[in-house]
Amino acid sequence: MFRELSLFGGSDDGTFVPFTDMLLNVLMGFSIMVFISLALIRPEIKSANVTLKAEYLISASWPDNSPDDIDIYVEDPAGNVIWYRHLEAGFLALERDDRGMYKDTLIVDGKRIQNPLNQEIVTMRSIVPGEYVVDVFHYLANGVDPIPVTVSVQRLNPTVQVVYSGTVTLDHRGDEKTAIRFTLDKDGVPSHLSQRFVSLAQVASGAK
Repeated sequence: MFRELSLFGGSDDGTFVPFTDMLLNVLMGFSIMVFISLALIRPEIKSANVTLKAEYLISASWPDNSPDDIDIYVEDPAGNVIWYRHLEAGFLALERDDRGMYKDTLIVDGKRIQNPLNQEIVTMRSIVPGEYVVDVFHYLANGVDPIPVTVSVQRLNPTVQVVYSGTVTLDHRGDEKTAIRFTLDKDGVPSHLSQRFVSLAQVASGAK
């Protein structure tokens, strides 16, 4: 018969088995505590610098709760025109096409409510040097009063700068006005602001 060998040599008098059981339990408990400790360690949260994806923001807004539909048109130096039928062109994008009160609702706490805000927003994602033109067009007149439309041009980088903010009045369906023209250099610095009229609605529709 082979003699059972002891881990530490010598004969086993029956006290070794309880000792190993206790040792394994201690090691297991220690391992569990280490695992829990590591799981509770949270990585350091570092603050992040948020970089805006747009260089310029152009908006047109008219009175809240107005049923009239006002459209914004923007032309870039390459002759690209964005409007409600052409939402992106070059580095311009129409982010919001507002149709007055038509289908302008929000779901809040399970209830449908009317969104009173009337605003169209255009973003410029990169700088193309040259002249930009911003027109507003009275597409649909559901009311009878003239509509004041406030147009704002903001430079977003490196800090927010209001390049232009002004109001024009549209008094009938089909009325169109050039709110602002401005020129950007290669660094996005604006200059040469004017309101000389050009019909971007005709340009966009291909009219000569």
